[in-house]
Amino acid sequence: MSDVEADSAIRTVVDPDRLAAAMARAVAPVDRSRAARGLPPGQILVQTPGFEFVSGDRARPFHAASAGKSMTATLAFALAEERRLDLDAPITRVLPAADWRGLFVRGGRDGAAEVTTRRLLTHTSGTADYFGGRTTGGPSFARLLQREPDRLWTPADLLAFSRDHQRAIAAPGARFAYSDTGYVLLARVVEETGGATLGAQLHERIFAPAGMADSCLLFHTVPGGRASSAADPAGELGIGPLVLGRQELSRARALSCDWGGGGIVTTLDDLSRFWTSWGAGAFVGDASRSAMGAAQHRFRPGIRYGAGLMQVRYDGFSPFLRGLPRPVGHLGVTSVHSFTVPELGLRLVMNLHSTREMVRSFRLHVRLVQLLARALRG
Repeated sequence: MSDVEADSAIRTVVDPDRLAAAMARAVAPVDRSRAARGLPPGQILVQTPGFEFVSGDRARPFHAASAGKSMTATLAFALAEERRLDLDAPITRVLPAADWRGLFVRGGRDGAAEVTTRRLLTHTSGTADYFGGRTTGGPSFARLLQREPDRLWTPADLLAFSRDHQRAIAAPGARFAYSDTGYVLLARVVEETGGATLGAQLHERIFAPAGMADSCLLFHTVPGGRASSAADPAGELGIGPLVLGRQELSRARALSCDWGGGGIVTTLDDLSRFWTSWGAGAFVGDASRSAMGAAQHRFRPGIRYGAGLMQVRYDGFSPFLRGLPRPVGHLGVTSVHSFTVPELGLRLVMNLHSTREMVRSFRLHVRLVQLLARALRG
């Protein structure tokens, strides 16, 4: 248990004005550097009881990228609590063969019958990662997005890419390997067991109860839950910039590639509302939240993975960061941070708009948490 967690009775900031000024000083050089490279100010929201810090365009919607995985995972655990989904049953009992066929073949053996929903949740199914994984020939998926920005991707297309251009990387259950392909399958499990589309379930089970009125599943729904019919939904929503490598893709139809792995458009406040509701048990109970946060697998130094949740262990970045809390949440590849420390009532949400900003975003994330931790200690 960290020092801050151990002293969780100190839940309010002693001098909020001084803390806000210190955070603003931390953000300012980052925004100046970004402006010199043609990027807008970062969107940042830090909240804890008695304190709020906002920087950048608070209201502008943005693409959450893989930060949306926490919501797909929450839907799966909610269905499991209702006994509509057995997390430990083979997905071959739930999904049609067209979804899983060929994705788990290794050494001539098809391991699909050993793949469970829990293994999809924890990235231990062994399937490839269509977004970031190696291909057996032809361009990578990221290169395809840059070459074909107007291509509309369906879930079946995403599974077909892994099936046709990649190979399973491990036997089911053998090891952790982050997989967007696995989360497409997970979303399909949610659809089959929940009896409605992923978008409909997100609105009914997550967005509406949490008051996330500005969130939607891009290319599938609009805020409020209606089906999307716009030719340019990202433009209609006015979402913020999204830079993949050096290419701005915020209006690209190719963003349809995220879907169950993070196709949500949202805002700073809506992501904060999600974590407030999640921590209060509005979606799933204590046991499910504990299972989601059981960070058994190493994702990167300083980041562990549970079941749809990452846990940040700052001392894994540096031993000088011992004593800080351990937030849970998720990252998005475009430097989106979506984290909470429920016992402190803390929510930290950031969007720095670009895949090339991840290191910079983490340095800023750490600095903001350091400042907050000191203020909470008094």
